[in-house]
Amino acid sequence: MRQNPQHIDGMRVLAEIATRHGVLEDAEFLLESAVEFEPEHRQARIDYVQILSKRQRFQRAVDEAKALLDQAPDNPQLQSLYAIQCMQLGDYESALTLFDKILDRVPNDPVTNVSKGHALKTGGRSEDAITAYRTALKSQPFYCDAWYSLANLKVYQFDDDELSSMQALDDNPHLGGQDRVYLQFALGKAFEDRKDYEQSFHHYAKGNAIKKNQLQYKAEGTTQECDDQITACTRQVFERETGHTAPDPIFILGLPRAGSTLLEQILSSHSMVDGTLELPNVLSISGKLRRLGQREGNHKYPFNLADLSAEQLATLGEEYIRDTQVHRMGAPFFIDKMPNNFRHIGLIKLMLPNTKVIDARRDPMSCCFSGFKQLFAEGQMFSYDQEDIAQYYLDYVRLMDHWDEVIPGYVLRVQHEDVVADLETQVRRMLDFCGLPFEDACLEFHKTERNVRTPSSEQVRQPIFSTALEQWKHYEPWLGPLKARLGPDWVAQD
Repeated sequence: MRQNPQHIDGMRVLAEIATRHGVLEDAEFLLESAVEFEPEHRQARIDYVQILSKRQRFQRAVDEAKALLDQAPDNPQLQSLYAIQCMQLGDYESALTLFDKILDRVPNDPVTNVSKGHALKTGGRSEDAITAYRTALKSQPFYCDAWYSLANLKVYQFDDDELSSMQALDDNPHLGGQDRVYLQFALGKAFEDRKDYEQSFHHYAKGNAIKKNQLQYKAEGTTQECDDQITACTRQVFERETGHTAPDPIFILGLPRAGSTLLEQILSSHSMVDGTLELPNVLSISGKLRRLGQREGNHKYPFNLADLSAEQLATLGEEYIRDTQVHRMGAPFFIDKMPNNFRHIGLIKLMLPNTKVIDARRDPMSCCFSGFKQLFAEGQMFSYDQEDIAQYYLDYVRLMDHWDEVIPGYVLRVQHEDVVADLETQVRRMLDFCGLPFEDACLEFHKTERNVRTPSSEQVRQPIFSTALEQWKHYEPWLGPLKARLGPDWVAQD
């Protein structure tokens, strides 16, 4: 690289190293540069699409993947790449069409069958998804993404033969690291369904430990980030008139597995509200402000929020509204369900002061344990260690208390247990907060046909059930680190 700074494969290797260490911005810069230097280098362009997707720049990833596919329309690799990017924007029909084209040529390809299963699952076609996942396993029984995909349907239960097959795989010393992660979470679910909670926890804990070792997460970084938000975002920062006046977005945020998908399904059942995805746009704008703060002489984010003029903040709000348009179906309001947006409520308030923010909250032990036994597709790196997830919960509550203090009334808190206990009261409360008239469809949310991408996709297609509220108690003997880090006050709330 010193002798030839524009060595494309060298740049790809550096980008791979950066990605492995979580430095995605550097990886994107390297691959973007590689593509500029050598536009015909197909693998560099494929890598570029994948890093754009990892950074949740979905529209750009789709555009780049489509340009590649246009050059070789019958290439199965490029068809799959484009199909997966279509899924990121919610275009599941196009994705399924492409997956079927690939499977016409290579019917037993496990990767394509699993991807097809994901698209079917998101569209509510769970039986067809099961068929796709099982087809993948028939051709390649050690493709553990398929085992985990069955487990992640939540409503699926493994039979004894399937459990035996997974246990045999677990004894295979040659199984790769990521496959072993998938397998441990699948085994955890299999034993949970059999009420063998000790064995279930053993596998969940093993999967979490392997996954944590693949990541570079430091809880102190999140704590410092929340400290910075509290210090920078004082009441005075919000006393000026700022931002874009659009009232369109309804932000549902909080922790993963806290009931936000249920709230989204309820509100998106309203005729005036579009459900979308966990949109990356606020995180992208905060990243832009963070990069701005890295320049010499500038305050770092979030301290530079106070430096932005009303015009600059309005421009950011306009950018958000413009860039999220691709996810909307024409209703006057839409939902952004990115849970991590709780760390940027100050930014949201300044650039979009007329929006609504709903904090989806759940009992701490229930919420934290539910996150611990969930293998997330991307992000949520705090969730693979009991103490890390407890600290994250404490930081979240501390920061939400701050927002309540400096922007009183801006956030509506909705407790998951209250929704389960009295659905209609909580539905009316949310609709009143959003300025929406009551509609019966919000009470019959499970009948609403829409794509749902989160781990709760099957559950929100059923009426509310309370069986999961105290599920963590089955695992209480092994949750000492979680309980100790949360502290007696929080555990006592149970």
